[in-house]
Amino acid sequence: MDEGLGKRLFDFAVRTVKYCRNLPKHKEFQVIAYQLVKSSTSSGANYE
Repeated sequence: MDEGLGKRLFDFAVRTVKYCRNLPKHKEFQVIAYQLVKSSTSSGANYE
């Protein structure tokens, strides 16, 4: 397996979380941000 993939997945998750922190605090954005963070971090968690 590609050892760099784990780092790229981690970096992607970090960038996604930082992006979501900058979204407006309206309810609809909170729902989208929650789902986006869950899906971006799960890819790294499922990587073996």
